[in-house]
Amino acid sequence: MELLLLFIEFFKTGLFALGGGLATLPFLYDIADRYDWFTREAIMDMLAISESTPGPIGVNMSTYAGFNMGGVLGGVIATMGLVLPSIIIILIVARMLEKFKGNIYVEHAFYGIRPVVCALIAVAAFNVIKETLFNVSEFLVSKNIFAIFDIKAIILFVVLLFVTNKYKKHPIVYIGISAFVGIVFKFS
Repeated sequence: MELLLLFIEFFKTGLFALGGGLATLPFLYDIADRYDWFTREAIMDMLAISESTPGPIGVNMSTYAGFNMGGVLGGVIATMGLVLPSIIIILIVARMLEKFKGNIYVEHAFYGIRPVVCALIAVAAFNVIKETLFNVSEFLVSKNIFAIFDIKAIILFVVLLFVTNKYKKHPIVYIGISAFVGIVFKFS
């Protein structure tokens, strides 16, 4: 029964997360809040890993959650749940594309979907910033306004923002440097 629930939750995510990997983040946060398959912190870790390795975040996260729940079978079931809606939709769209190619209603529907995709990605960006640069839980415990800021993360963010804009290096260079600095920050 748990594996069926896993499939259904990731199927819904795959069905409604239009716009790619980052658009799955609001759905993944919702799953993290409702089930103990993974935490919000695990989503941030998976985001960091997913953005530096091949494969979309949703697929990586569904495989991770499924594996945690039911081993290899759970990983396969959750991943299939996530990708199956895309496969079904692509097959339907490919079949009907020629027929509705110039249809004004189809054009209007795609026009209406664009803002939704932008909103999903904006929510994902906001949540990433909130989870990585701020310690809201620390603030709620201590009531100290300065405890809300993760100074190390903010410094790293500002330095990397400056350096990546000033020096045009391959992204893997910055990913490697960031991983090293993150390890040092975590253990210091």
